[in-house]
Amino acid sequence: MPERDPLHGLGVRAGADGGVARVWSQHATSVDLVVFDADDLDWAIARTPLVRDEHGVWQGESAELRPGAHYGLRVDGPAGVEHAFNPVHTLLDPYARGLTRADDGSWRGVALESLIATGFEWGDSAKPRVPLDRTVVYEAHVRGFSKLNPAVPEALRGTYAGLAHDASLEYLVNLGITTVELLPVHAFVSEDRLVRQGKINYWGYNTLAFFAAHSPYASAAARAEGAAAVRREFAGMVRRLHEAGLEVVLDVVYNHTAEEGREGPTSSFRGIDNAAYYRHDAHGRYVDTTGCGNSLDFAGEAPQRLVLDSMRYFADELQVDGFRLDLAATLGRDERETFTPEHPLLRAMLDDPVIGASKLIAEPWDVGPGGWQTGNFPNGFSEWNDRYRDRMRDFWLGDLRRERETGSAGSGIGRFATRLAGSSNTFSGERGPLASLNFVTAHDGFTLADLTAYDVKHNQGNGEQNRDGTDSNNSYNHGVEGEAADPVVRAARRRSIRNLLGTLLLSAGVPMITAGDEFGRSQRGNNNAYCHDSPLTWLAWEEADRPRFAPALLETARHLMRLRAENPALRPMRFGRLGETVPSATQMDWFNAEGETMGIDDWNSPAERTLQFLAASTPETEAPNRILLVVHAHESDAEVVLPSHDEVSGYTLLWDSADESPSAASLASSAAAPLAPGASLRVGAQSMRLFRAEGAA
Repeated sequence: MPERDPLHGLGVRAGADGGVARVWSQHATSVDLVVFDADDLDWAIARTPLVRDEHGVWQGESAELRPGAHYGLRVDGPAGVEHAFNPVHTLLDPYARGLTRADDGSWRGVALESLIATGFEWGDSAKPRVPLDRTVVYEAHVRGFSKLNPAVPEALRGTYAGLAHDASLEYLVNLGITTVELLPVHAFVSEDRLVRQGKINYWGYNTLAFFAAHSPYASAAARAEGAAAVRREFAGMVRRLHEAGLEVVLDVVYNHTAEEGREGPTSSFRGIDNAAYYRHDAHGRYVDTTGCGNSLDFAGEAPQRLVLDSMRYFADELQVDGFRLDLAATLGRDERETFTPEHPLLRAMLDDPVIGASKLIAEPWDVGPGGWQTGNFPNGFSEWNDRYRDRMRDFWLGDLRRERETGSAGSGIGRFATRLAGSSNTFSGERGPLASLNFVTAHDGFTLADLTAYDVKHNQGNGEQNRDGTDSNNSYNHGVEGEAADPVVRAARRRSIRNLLGTLLLSAGVPMITAGDEFGRSQRGNNNAYCHDSPLTWLAWEEADRPRFAPALLETARHLMRLRAENPALRPMRFGRLGETVPSATQMDWFNAEGETMGIDDWNSPAERTLQFLAASTPETEAPNRILLVVHAHESDAEVVLPSHDEVSGYTLLWDSADESPSAASLASSAAAPLAPGASLRVGAQSMRLFRAEGAA
C-alpha cells in the first residue's frame, strides 16, 4: 500500500466528543494546544501537549475541542537568528477556519465542523463554469460594492449578504459580466503603521489566516452569532451568485503574511516556525520579494501544502470558482529564490482535480530579482497582462497628448494591433489568447475616468506626503488637471473613456473591468486608495452622486458586453496560423484606411494611426461570425474605404465610440441597409467603429 501523505489533515478536526489537532513545525521542541473559555479568551480551560512525528507534524487530542471551541497554540524551540520561539505567546493555528480576538489583541482559532455538517445546503446551485472565452471579469470590493446602495437593506450594506442581495445580483446580471473577482476576503488585519496613523488597510492585502473568511464583511447579526455564522453568510453569498449564473473568483494573498518584517506582530507563522515558513538570507534576515516585509518560502513542502489546502477548501467546501494569485512570481520561486514555471506549487495547482478545474489567474510579478514574469507561467494559468494595459493607455492617451503637443503621436498602429489580437508576442501558441487577462484599470491605480482627468497622482490623503502610488500612469488630463468646466475637454474625456472601454471589451483575451468604471467612478486622482474606507472608494448608487454622463456610459458598457457575447469572432480561444484554418481561432485580415492590405510600411510608420481589422471566427460550437473593427486614432476626421472581401457583402454598424450612447446614431444606422465593401466612410477623430460583416450570397 502507498504511504499515507505525512501532511494530511493539518488543523483541527472537532466533534461532539472532542477533536484532534495537527500542526506542522520542523524546528519546534514543544507544541501545546490550549483551549480557552468562550466568555473569557484569556482563561485557558485545557492544555494538551502535542506529540511530534518524524515528519514534523505535532498531534494531540482534547475532549474540549468541540465545534465552537476557542483555541490557540503555544510553541517553544531553539534560539538563533532564524528562530522566534516564545512559549508565552498564544499563536493562531494556520489552518483555523474561524477567528476571534482576545482583549490583549492576540488571536484565537474557532473550531468549526464541515459546512455540510452544520446543515448548510447548496440546493440546486452549481458552479456556472463559464468558458474562458465567454468570461468577463468584474473586480469588486465586498464592502465597497453595496455600502451606499439604498436598494440593499441598511443592515446588509457592505457585507457578503449585501453582495448577494437581489438588487446587487440584478445589477451584475444586467451589466453583462460573468465573473465577480473579489478583493481579498481571507481574514486580514491592518499594518501596524496604518493603525498608528488611525487608518486601515481597506483593500485587504495583508492576510492573517488563509482558511477563514474576513469577519468584518459579514453582517452584524452573523458576527454576533460567531465564526460559524460568518462562514455561513460567505457560503450563502457564493450560492446566491451561482444561482444568478455568476462565478466567484477570490483575490488571494499567499505570497506574504500580516506578520510583516521581523519587528512586526507575531501572530502565527513566525512563532510556530519562523525559519521554515519564511525566506531568510545567510544572516537570518528576511528575504522580501513582496515589498510587505516577508515572503513565504515556497521551496518548502509545508508552505506549499498550506496554499493548496487553502485553495482546495475554498474551491470545494465553499464552492468558489477560481483564484487570482497576488504577486504570483513569489509562489514560483525555488530554493535558489529563482522563478520557475515548473515550480512544484504551480504544477500542483494545475494537477489537483479541484483546484485545476478552477479559474487560475496569476499576477505575474513581484518585487524580487527577476520578478517580472508576464507570459512565463505554465499553460492553464491566465495572467494579468500589464503590457496590454500600458500599450492601450499609451495608444489612446499618451499618444493623443504627444500629437497635440508636437503634431506627431510618435507611435504607430502595430503594437496596438498585437495587443488587440491577443498578445501573441507575449503568450505562446500552446497557451493562446485566453492566457491574457486584459485590463486597463484595476483596484491599484487610477480609475478609468481618472485616467482621462489627471496627469499626476493626488495621494495626499494617504498620509505619505504623496510618495506612495506609481508615477507611471500613462494618463492624460486632456489639458486640465481634475474637474473641468470646458465642455470640449469634458467631451474629449468621455470619448477617451469609451475608446478604452471599447478596446478592452473588443480585444482577444479575457477582459477585466474594475467596479465603477462602467459609470465613470472617480477617486479624485488618488491612484493608491488602499487605506480609504469611505465614499472615495465605495460605489455610488444615487444618480446625484454619479457623473452626469454615467447613464450613457453604463449603457455603452452593457452594449459592448452584449456585442462580445454575440460575436465569437471577438473571442478566439486559439491563435490563428497563416494559411491554416485553426478551430476556435480567428482568421484575421488587416487593412489600412484606403481599404488595402496592410504592408510593412503601414505597420511600421509612426504616422499610421488608422486600422481596419476584419476577423472571422472558426468556432466549434457556435455559428460562424465575422466582424470589422475600424480604429482611427488621429485628432482629425478621416475618410476610410471599407475593405473588399470575397465572403463579405456588406457591413452593418454595431457601435461607434463617437456616440455618447449606443441608443444614439449608431443603433439608428444599424437599422439601415449595410454599407457596401469599397464604400467611403467618414470616421470621427479618435474613434472606433464595430461592424458585423454580412456574408456574401
